[in-house]
Amino acid sequence: EIVVVLTKGLISDQLAFVGIAKNLFSVADLQAIRYRRIGRGKIGGKAAGMMLAWKILNLPESNQEMDLASHAVLPESYFIGADVSYDFVRLNDLHHFMDQKYKTREEIEAEYEQIREVYLRGRFPDEIVDGLRGILETVGHRPLIVRSSSLLEDNFGTSFAGKYDSFFCPNQGTPEENLKALLRAITMVYASIFSPDALLYRQQMGLLDYDERMAILLQEVQGERHGDYFFPTLAGVAFSHNPFRWTSKIRPDDGFLRLVWGMGTRAVDRVSNDYPRMVALSHPDLRPEVGAAKIRRYSQRSADVISLSENEFQTLPASTLLDMDFPSARLLVSVDRGDYLQLPPAYDPNLSPRDLVLTFDGLLTKTGFVPLMKTMLQTISDRFGRHVDVEFTADIVPGYPEPEFRIHLLQCRPQALSLIH
Repeated sequence: EIVVVLTKGLISDQLAFVGIAKNLFSVADLQAIRYRRIGRGKIGGKAAGMMLAWKILNLPESNQEMDLASHAVLPESYFIGADVSYDFVRLNDLHHFMDQKYKTREEIEAEYEQIREVYLRGRFPDEIVDGLRGILETVGHRPLIVRSSSLLEDNFGTSFAGKYDSFFCPNQGTPEENLKALLRAITMVYASIFSPDALLYRQQMGLLDYDERMAILLQEVQGERHGDYFFPTLAGVAFSHNPFRWTSKIRPDDGFLRLVWGMGTRAVDRVSNDYPRMVALSHPDLRPEVGAAKIRRYSQRSADVISLSENEFQTLPASTLLDMDFPSARLLVSVDRGDYLQLPPAYDPNLSPRDLVLTFDGLLTKTGFVPLMKTMLQTISDRFGRHVDVEFTADIVPGYPEPEFRIHLLQCRPQALSLIH
């Protein structure tokens, strides 16, 4: 009973979530959340799903066939309680915007930019600013991502995927510059409550009258430094159910990945003229594309990174960052031979970065990465009782005879599709 009461107060009062969480969370887990929370209120759906997935992967019964617990990592995370968004509205007298959800599409779209401008002029309660300053002192110069975690987000049946904003804070300036950038990012996430995508989705799902409060999930960006740039080796979105069955050989319930090199933004958001690797986990060597020309055409050619020297998020050509000296490059690239692609030879001093194509073929066919992702997805979805999608980054840890992997869980969304056993 204590766990249920604390879960409803700190995390979520959604009955489907509480029904699973009450058997997984301990009082110590909830104390740890409270210790990392600024302000009052729940930590929201995005934070809730991420933590629940991590708890599932650490259960003894989840680790009988494969050691999942040693591979699953929860990023360093901090929370701004959902009630702080109300404090912000009250302090800055913004209540008159609360009726935006009842306006027409045309009015919502026309007025959103003005709302963002007004929100950016707002200020936060002093105790919240002091709490954020303390987090920045703890984090130092490690980049942060400011993520929405509303009370509606990532609930069972209403994912709100991509409806609210997230922002990177490179965090390379002075303490006051970093604090100013962090406050601006949080304010922009609050303003995204009124974005056309979010409000029209609420209309579609019959959720206009719901009391929408916005919690914030602050996470240290996962990755490593490579020269002046910071980014993860692998990132993407993993689905326990594969809706893209381009051949009858593919088994939908084995899952599916959208995989990229660098920040996962290119896997989460559709980018024109650039493509993540699409991976059917039942047959990772099968591609929707046939032939070297199409594989080149539908491969990733740019990477999203954080420039530490410029203190900003950037998109760069992959060829400026990726060569055969990059750690684990042999698992990430194929060599373009004109009319065919091949895995990199043991040594070829004449290889140019322009000869390399991001196919991830070595990773997908010569390591344990695919079985690991498949087992993780199946384990989480079985406990949720429905299919899920998981945002992640991954580190490749050199080892013999095969490398190991650390999978950083960034988000876990239950989908509307229930499992059928």
